[in-house]
Amino acid sequence: MRSAILALVPVMLSATTLSAQGVFSNKTQTVLEEVIRDYPNHFSDIKGELIGQASQTSCYKSTLELPGASSTTITLVAASGTQGSGWTCNVLRTADFDQAKARFSEIYNQLSNSIISAAGQRTFILSGQYETPTPDKKENEVVLTLLPGVGDMKRLRVELTLREDAQDYIVTISVNDGDLRDQQAQLAVNGR
Repeated sequence: MRSAILALVPVMLSATTLSAQGVFSNKTQTVLEEVIRDYPNHFSDIKGELIGQASQTSCYKSTLELPGASSTTITLVAASGTQGSGWTCNVLRTADFDQAKARFSEIYNQLSNSIISAAGQRTFILSGQYETPTPDKKENEVVLTLLPGVGDMKRLRVELTLREDAQDYIVTISVNDGDLRDQQAQLAVNGR
């Protein structure tokens, strides 16, 4: 009996350690899952105070953010009869490229192949192809999508970005409509 108990102790400790370190227990994935759940509502449940508005674009503070984030915003765009929305979280701003690259990689590893329960309790897998950031590129980006892509969730994109801004490197996570950037670019071209 004693040998059976001693044999089970390492198995129980391993199971406890794995569940504590698993992709399902990390804060990044948990916050992102809540953001994705609110995506069909254009983030209305996590939309805070209005912080800026211009013609067809409104920017709000998000009530949901990652620990340590410098800013988290929600952007709503209404252009040409369509509505786009996006949630953006600036995770890290640093002058050290290696630090930014390490955080970028860490976030990708936390999110890639995560199981997300959203919209009507559907289950999705977050999937995307990793590209190693290099300092000679102004912007390094990995786009993750939900599999299977069905209904409104088909347009959803999770973008992990490491970009250079003057002397700093900024790591950002965003959840948005696939065509939100196109709408914002069109508004900029039209001067609105």
